[in-house]
Amino acid sequence: MKTTYKIFSIACLILFFSQVANAQNERNQGIIYSYLHGWEYSIKAGFSIGGTAPLPLPEEIRSIDSYAPSIAISIEGNATKWFDEQKKWGMTVGIRLENKNMTTEATVKNYGMKIFNTNGGELKGLWTGGVKTKVKNSYLTVPVLANYKISNRWKVSAGPYVSYLIERNFSGHVYKGHLRTPDETGSRVDFTGESIATYDFSDNLRKFQWGMQLGGEWKAFKHLTVHADLTWGLNNIFQKDFDTITFNMYPIYLNLGFGYAF
Repeated sequence: MKTTYKIFSIACLILFFSQVANAQNERNQGIIYSYLHGWEYSIKAGFSIGGTAPLPLPEEIRSIDSYAPSIAISIEGNATKWFDEQKKWGMTVGIRLENKNMTTEATVKNYGMKIFNTNGGELKGLWTGGVKTKVKNSYLTVPVLANYKISNRWKVSAGPYVSYLIERNFSGHVYKGHLRTPDETGSRVDFTGESIATYDFSDNLRKFQWGMQLGGEWKAFKHLTVHADLTWGLNNIFQKDFDTITFNMYPIYLNLGFGYAF
């Protein structure tokens, strides 16, 4: 009985590993077939550094007092189709899960603001003083890029992208200043010492973002790549009917990382 059980177990193991080997062989054949027909696939991972900023800097913002990037990770899968035999020109379509984060402090004057006081009430007006802002957004992004291969190791890419907001946070607090409500001639509410008032514009963020991406990639080894991509948003991060902040803000980030080319 024990001998029969051992033989059965060995047979099952042989069958399992043969199936794994067959699957691996089929995958390799599929990749080779795609490569011969001008298709390449890759996965990438990296981190982003940058900020959500108004351009040009509006007169309401008198100075940027501090800037602190936080960990912003991205994971991406790409498919590239080369159009010529030399594989000089091609097009890439990808899907990327990414974070775009930052924390800043600024000194402002007559800055549009809607704050919550200690009693839970809401005040809207023009703020003069210190503002701390925390941005932490997650996007599902689809880039469509044109590629040009400079050499066997270097290629550059450029094209548009579209992003869908899946997690959002644009909040902070004001401190050491005063709020005029409803405008610069209205009643004044002072915040001195350790007094602060919070604000949260997360629900006013736009769901869809679009912009341009420009980047370069270096092939370090046969399958390992290193990349740098600059993404520049071209539409305001806030919804069209949001009028508390009177100027547009754009996400501008540099992504650095590595990838694996199949």
